[in-house]
Amino acid sequence: MTATLRAGVMGWPVSHSLSPRLHGHWLARYRIDGSYEAIAVEPDGLAGALSRLADEGFRGVNLTVPHKEAAVALVDTVDETARRIGAINTVVVEDETLAGSNTDAFGFIENLRDYVSEAAMSEWAARPVTVLGAGGAARAVCTALLDNGANDIRLVNRTAARAAALAETLPGLANYATICAWADRTDALRDAALLVNTTVLGMTGQAPLDLDLEKLPGDATVNDIVYVPLETGLLAQARRRGNRTVDGLGMLLHQARPGFRAWFGVDPAVDEDLRQAVLAGL
Repeated sequence: MTATLRAGVMGWPVSHSLSPRLHGHWLARYRIDGSYEAIAVEPDGLAGALSRLADEGFRGVNLTVPHKEAAVALVDTVDETARRIGAINTVVVEDETLAGSNTDAFGFIENLRDYVSEAAMSEWAARPVTVLGAGGAARAVCTALLDNGANDIRLVNRTAARAAALAETLPGLANYATICAWADRTDALRDAALLVNTTVLGMTGQAPLDLDLEKLPGDATVNDIVYVPLETGLLAQARRRGNRTVDGLGMLLHQARPGFRAWFGVDPAVDEDLRQAVLAGL
C-alpha cells in the first residue's frame, strides 16, 4: 500500500543519516500513514530532485551535506532565519512551490532549554558567550544566540580570518562579536556564561579539542554540538569540574520537529524514548 504522506532527506552521501530513524520513530509513535526516506542526490542533481518533489508525492525533505547552501537559490521562498544563515535544511512543498527554512538555530536553542533554566539563559545578555568555530554550524548557533539576547559573542577559530568573515557576513553579528585568536582560546573563557563547541574537534575520528577550562566560571554551561561520541572530551572535562553540560544529540532531535509538523501535521515530542531510538543507530 502506498503511504499517504511522504518525506525524506537528501544528501550525498546519505546512508549515514540518522533522520530516517528519527522520523520513523515519530511516524510509528503517532501511527501516521507516512514514510521518511533517505534519498541519495549528487550535487549536480539537486535542482532536478527538488523540482520533482511535488510530482512524486513528497510533502517535503530535509537537506544535509552538501546541499544546504546550494538549495537557497533553488527554492521559491526562503525564510528570514535561513537567509541570515545562508543555508536551508528543511523544504516544504506548498501548492507545488518550495518553501525553504533553516531549523538548526531552533534546534540549538530548544536543546539548551531542556537543560538550562530561563534565569541561566538570561545571563547571556549580561555576560560573554564563547563560540568555538566559524563554519555553517557556528552561523546557526550565533543566529540563535543573537535572537535570544546575547550581546557579547567571542568567536574563537583556528583561522581568525574565517571568524572575522563570519562576524561581517552574518546580519547583526558584527556589533556584538569579538574575534579571539586560537592561541588565546583559554582567555576567551573568562567570565563566560556559555561555551559552545561548533567544530568537529573531539568528534570520533577527528583530532581532540585541546582546551583547558581553568578560566571558565563554575556556573557556565558547556554545550558541544558533536554527538558522536555523546560525551566528548570537552563535556567530560566540564562535568568533572562541575559545569552544567549539554550534549549535541538534542539539537539534532529538536531541529527535526518543524519539518515533521509541516509534513505530517503533528508537533512531535523529544524525549528519552526518542533519544534511545536514535542512539541505537549510532
